[in-house]
Amino acid sequence: MTKLVNSLSEDEFVLVRQTKKTEMADLDEDGLIDLHTRIRRSRNKYVKLYRRQGAEKVGAKKSRAAGKSANERNAGKAEVFEDALARVSRQLGAVARRSAGELKQERLARARSDAAAPAEDVGAEGKVRSKGKTRVDATRNSAGRKKYEASTIAAGARRQAKKDSKNR
Repeated sequence: MTKLVNSLSEDEFVLVRQTKKTEMADLDEDGLIDLHTRIRRSRNKYVKLYRRQGAEKVGAKKSRAAGKSANERNAGKAEVFEDALARVSRQLGAVARRSAGELKQERLARARSDAAAPAEDVGAEGKVRSKGKTRVDATRNSAGRKKYEASTIAAGARRQAKKDSKNR
């Protein structure tokens, strides 16, 4: 594996080196997403090359085993980038969980500060003394709602009439 990593091009080697834990420690979520995308593209490139060239060599060498042995470099590079992608994915998952936790705490703190103060009418037993406001559903009186309910009642009546006519 070390031999293969040392044979990477300069750009590829720098990209793999950026996936070390110490290098990724100072990256934020957007930086990790960018790194993840670049690593994934490189991995896909070598997987595609491995498959494509392997298929060509099978036809030429008349053997899948011989085709694979002639294509080990692309397979090795794909594996190097797969390992690097796994490292970046783990780090990205940890940062995303941390970020989600922070956002949740902010949301909860905002909800607590927006909440109304407890009413002073609460008795010692924790019961509210006032009856409160009666809720009335205002949508019941709309023309659209009346039409919808009438249509539902009529459809039910038609279904029942159809069943009744079959039973006779």
